[in-house]
Amino acid sequence: MTLPTTATVSLLSANSYALEALQAQVIRLLAPWGGIESFVKPGHRVLLKPNLLTGAKPGRECTTRPELVYAVAKLVIAAGGSPFLGDSPAFGSALGVARANGYQFLLEDLNIPVVEFQGQRYQSVSQSFDHLRLCKEAMEADVVINLPKIKSHVQLTLTLGVKNLFGCVPGKMKAWWHLEAGKNADRFGEMLVETARAIAPDLTIADGIIGHEGNGPSGGTPRPLGLLAASDHVFALDRGLVEILGVDPWRVPTVRMADRLGYCPTLAQIQFPLAQPEALAITDWQIPEKLTPIDFGAPRVLRSTFKHLYIRWIREPLAAYASR
Repeated sequence: MTLPTTATVSLLSANSYALEALQAQVIRLLAPWGGIESFVKPGHRVLLKPNLLTGAKPGRECTTRPELVYAVAKLVIAAGGSPFLGDSPAFGSALGVARANGYQFLLEDLNIPVVEFQGQRYQSVSQSFDHLRLCKEAMEADVVINLPKIKSHVQLTLTLGVKNLFGCVPGKMKAWWHLEAGKNADRFGEMLVETARAIAPDLTIADGIIGHEGNGPSGGTPRPLGLLAASDHVFALDRGLVEILGVDPWRVPTVRMADRLGYCPTLAQIQFPLAQPEALAITDWQIPEKLTPIDFGAPRVLRSTFKHLYIRWIREPLAAYASR
């Protein structure tokens, strides 16, 4: 990922998911870059990567709202791009979770296909993490638009733009990384940062009209935040959002490791052409009272067994396939 020489984060007060009003808000949000046309050109295949965590709790604001994805997709189509939806949910298929969360109208009205990031088309992307595989559908898209939901997280304190890109790691491999890297929050955070650098989203638009606080990513409660945020620099976006939420950035592994690795700009290095963070800041955002282990507290024997199965059934077959 080549980081922009300057970091711009566009912030906007927004309180409604009504389609017409939301469309106008997204257009205004992207105005500092000259609109969606600065990112999408005619003929581009555009991955829309929402947070499709689960279909089990519709109405709990655990996933990116379909209205926001719809507004972005319409702009992509108007610019001549061909959008498709992709994710690797924790439970179920991307299509099933999308339908359960109200995406059917979007898929039908705009004729948008859904790509399941569960197949066997992987690409190795990191020297630091030699087992890291990402879906080629994400890596080969002409444009990636990252569409996270602003949420608290019982393992990582917050899940924002960087963490949302973990959905480009196929489902079974996500479980592997929780067990392999989850014993150390910094290592897991670094893996997420490396994933974000590899995916290199062209644009990240965060759904903060209604967030999810407390024991997220799914066990907390909806919380109106009244904001939309966008950036072409995913690490800068997360840094700005942490400031708005009033959370110590060093408590968030993805922000902490992005800073240590030199990818995260300081607030002084970020331009806010619309609203300033302090204008949207809240003082009582609820983070989890107690963090749970990233590796789910799995005993050593389970981690060892999972590692053996991973090497036997995933890593070795992939290596053999790549050498053909």
